[in-house]
Amino acid sequence: MDGLGRWSVDFYEMVGAVPFVAEEEFAWFGDVHERAARNGARHGTPILIAPTGYADPRVNLFFRTGSMAGAPARTMRRYAYSLAVWLTFLHVFGRTWDEATARDIEAFKDWRITDVRNEERVRGTSFDTDRAALNCFYTWAKPRYGIDNPVLSLPSQSERSRRPSGVLNEDGVPLARNGRDPIRPAATRRRQVKWLLRTGFEQWRNIGLRGYGFDGLRRSGWRGYNEDRDTAFVDGLYGTGLRVQEWASILDVELPLSEEGRFPRAWLAAACIKGAKEGRYYRIPRRVMGSVASYMDEWEGSRAEVIRRAQRAGRYDRLAGVWIVTGYSPRTRELHLEGRSGSSVPTALDVIGPDQRRLLFRRTPNGLEPLALWLSHDGLPKKVGGWEDTFRDANERIADMWVDLAAEKLTPEQRERRRAECPLWARAHMFRHSFALRWFLVLSLVWQPHVDGFSDEQLMDLRDQFGDVWYALSILMGHAHPDTTRDYYLEPFTGLQVDYLMALLDEDEQAGVDALVRAAAADSALVMRGVEGAR
Repeated sequence: MDGLGRWSVDFYEMVGAVPFVAEEEFAWFGDVHERAARNGARHGTPILIAPTGYADPRVNLFFRTGSMAGAPARTMRRYAYSLAVWLTFLHVFGRTWDEATARDIEAFKDWRITDVRNEERVRGTSFDTDRAALNCFYTWAKPRYGIDNPVLSLPSQSERSRRPSGVLNEDGVPLARNGRDPIRPAATRRRQVKWLLRTGFEQWRNIGLRGYGFDGLRRSGWRGYNEDRDTAFVDGLYGTGLRVQEWASILDVELPLSEEGRFPRAWLAAACIKGAKEGRYYRIPRRVMGSVASYMDEWEGSRAEVIRRAQRAGRYDRLAGVWIVTGYSPRTRELHLEGRSGSSVPTALDVIGPDQRRLLFRRTPNGLEPLALWLSHDGLPKKVGGWEDTFRDANERIADMWVDLAAEKLTPEQRERRRAECPLWARAHMFRHSFALRWFLVLSLVWQPHVDGFSDEQLMDLRDQFGDVWYALSILMGHAHPDTTRDYYLEPFTGLQVDYLMALLDEDEQAGVDALVRAAAADSALVMRGVEGAR
């Protein structure tokens, strides 16, 4: 589609300054943020622009009314990109969204997943999100504009039971009679889950973020800008099991720096948790606290360095809409914000979301200083989406190193093939999966000796009263129900015998867990162990 024009996506920024606000020729327009809010927009609301440079007000109204108006910012963002790809696909063939048919949807599915002419093909799980976005959009548009929904959706059970087989719609596409949406890819039946052992994780971290090679030696000429920050961030993801948005939104005042113990307890604010109405406690391993403390070190950490550089450049003073924090109460988990009259206004941390947290600053003798823990190279709080670049760059460095290990000289095609076959890579959510697996094994070790000799009926009563491994693990993961943990994170391992698992553990907990996973997944592609014997 390159060169044929694309729909583009932008987002309302309601927490920063408007670039042209001070220019006289735009004074008649008034306050941009107020106009946007009156129009139903909020921070993060998408706006789609056609290749012609104009916006279709009907398309953009979708994100400001109905169910999408209250949807999480991440959902709106993902749906906006899916809709932009669909609109671009139609644009290439000279069609508009209000002319689309079921046959167009089928062609779109084929192009997204299987068409060899498309160099940006996606997996079935990604297209499943596209399908959900389009179905939501057309369901919303039908009563407003009288446009039929071209996305073939699952009918009710009674409708399916009455429908004869072989019935076609007006486009010649078979209507669904079974229990699956006809446009939904078969590959989306179950999530693909992968885990990293600690050896594999450390190898990925050291090569991708710290400048080491597969031989364990640091590469000459390595310049690790923000190396301590990136290392502390991924250590935290692997050690806490938090989602990227959750760990990326932490403030420095929320860290349990003074707590003792191997797993200090910290509070995760409700506004930073996916779909949560209440906050929760989580644990930070001591080794993670050590990484974070090194990053925050006043003299040697990169965080203090970028803050001083930003203060000297006056970067913080030019920010619009900042909130000045005058104090923090750990007991009530409240920030004290400076009000317009100079008074202190207590505000619960649970209601301050990721975007607002990037505007929290305190006054110091050297100038303003952000409360956000994770900062970019310019000293400004790092946006959640920026961590995707960190993982991508690390994976590319590792793939390049893997290509360089080849004994013979490779052609460009062979190099690309070897890059694609690199056995060491990571996505951020894999660390959450790995956290779940490790603690499943540890909790099983604790649970099993206490239930030996119980009958099935007694075990059922015991679980009803005190919960089981899955219940405890769901608390660690922050899930509302143990079924979520069981079905989406550890389902492939549920068939393993607990006695067999326990027999593989040795006296060292960490080595035992790793040995356990190696043995249980010896022939599985789901566990990434790292590259052995590459020296």
